[in-house]
Amino acid sequence: MSVPRVVIVGAGFAGYHAARGLQKLASGAEIVLINPTDYFLYIPLLPEVAAGILEPRRICVSLPDRLPKVKLVLGTVSHIDIDGHRVEWVSPEGQRGTMDFDRLVLAAGSVNKLLPIPGVAEYAHGFRNISEALYLRDHLTRQLELAAMTDDPTEREARCTFVVVGAGYTGTEVAAQGQLFTARLVRQLPALREQRVRWILADLADRLLPGLSPRMSATAERVLRKRGVEVYLGQSVENAGPECLRMTSGEEIATRSLIWCVGVRPDPLVDALSLPTDHGRLEVHETLVVRGRAHVFACGDCAAVPDVTRPGSITGMTAQHAERQGKLVARNVVASLNGEDLVPYKHHDLGFLVDLGGSQAAANPLQVPLSGLAAKTVTRGYHLLSLPGNRTRTGSDWAINALMPPRAVQLGLVNADQVRLECTEDLKRTPQTLADRVAEETT
Repeated sequence: MSVPRVVIVGAGFAGYHAARGLQKLASGAEIVLINPTDYFLYIPLLPEVAAGILEPRRICVSLPDRLPKVKLVLGTVSHIDIDGHRVEWVSPEGQRGTMDFDRLVLAAGSVNKLLPIPGVAEYAHGFRNISEALYLRDHLTRQLELAAMTDDPTEREARCTFVVVGAGYTGTEVAAQGQLFTARLVRQLPALREQRVRWILADLADRLLPGLSPRMSATAERVLRKRGVEVYLGQSVENAGPECLRMTSGEEIATRSLIWCVGVRPDPLVDALSLPTDHGRLEVHETLVVRGRAHVFACGDCAAVPDVTRPGSITGMTAQHAERQGKLVARNVVASLNGEDLVPYKHHDLGFLVDLGGSQAAANPLQVPLSGLAAKTVTRGYHLLSLPGNRTRTGSDWAINALMPPRAVQLGLVNADQVRLECTEDLKRTPQTLADRVAEETT
C-alpha cells in the first residue's frame, strides 16, 4: 500500500506547529512542508531586530533542525488543484515542481494590507519579515547620519521625523522600539544633540491597540507620550510623497520615513483557490476542514475559523490562535487518515502582551492587568517559552544589551527596492473618495 502524503503550505505559526505535530503523530505518513525559506520566523520579536536588540538569526528557527522527519521543499506555491490533489510551486531559483497529496494543510498566512492611498505603495515600507526589519534598522540609522551631515534645517527636520501608520500590535511596538533606538543613536551623533527627533504614530481608531482592553491602550499611550511620541488618533495618511505626506486632517508632514503597519490580509493564494471565503479568509468548519473539501484543512491567518467562544464570529489573526490551530490540524489530519472523529477548535484567549521597549510593557495574562517591569518580565518570559529554538542566545542578547546598549551601524544588506510595498489588486482599482478609503481602512 502507498504511504499517504500530507502537504503543508506555509511555515508560519500555524504551518510550523502543524508540521511539528504531524511529525510526532503521523508516523505512517509522508509529511511535506512547502515554504519560501528554511526557517520559521518568530514575528513578535521582529521589532527588537529592527531596534538592534536582537540579531536576526535569533528569531529565525531552522526548519531542518526542528523538523527532521518532515521533507522541506523550498519554494512558493503557484497553483493548487484542489480536486486533482496536486500542488505546484516555484523554487527560489525559478525551477518548477509538482506534487500530489492525500491531505492538504493550507497555512499560507498573511501579507501587508494595502489601501488605495496615493503614494503609499511607492514610498512606504512594511514590517512583516526579516528583510523589512533589517532595512528599517539601516534606514533609521542612515536618516540620522545624513541629518547630522546637512546644514539645511528643513532637510534635517524631515530626516529626523518618522511616521508609523497603524496603532495595532506591530505599529505600537515599532514606534516604541524605534523611538528608543533613535534616542540611543542621537547620543552617538554630536551634531544632533540639540535636534528634535519626532516619532508620530497615527491610526483612524480612537485609541491605541483598539483590539485590546482600554486599560492596555491607556498604558501604551501613557508610555509613548512620556517618551515624546506624538499619537495621532482618528486620522491617517491622505497622500504620500518622497519627502512629505499629508494627513487626513490636512496637516502636511515633511519626512523621509513612512512605516506601514496598518494590518494584514490573507495571502493572495487564497483568492486563486476559488473557494468560499469570509473577509478574505477560507471558510472552514470548526474542525478546520475547508467547507466542501474533506481532504483540505486550513488554519492561521488564511482561515476563517468559527470562534465557538463568541458565537457568530471568527477567530482573530493572532499568533496565539494560529499556533493552537496548527496543533489541532495535526491531530485532525491524523484522525482523518485513520477514519476517526475530528475535534472542533475551541480556545479562550490567555491574555495579550505588548512590548514597549526598555523596561516597559503592557500585559494582561489570564486577565490580570500588568504594566511596567512586571509586564516586561511576563512578556519576555512568554516569548522565551513560545520561541521554538534559540532561547539561550535570545536570552543572552537581552542580558548583554541591558548592560551594554547596542551601537548602530548600517549593514547595507537590503535596499529599498527589496522592501517596497507591492502593488496589489486593491491599488489597481479606480481611486476611491476619501470617505470610502477611511471606511475601508476602519473595517
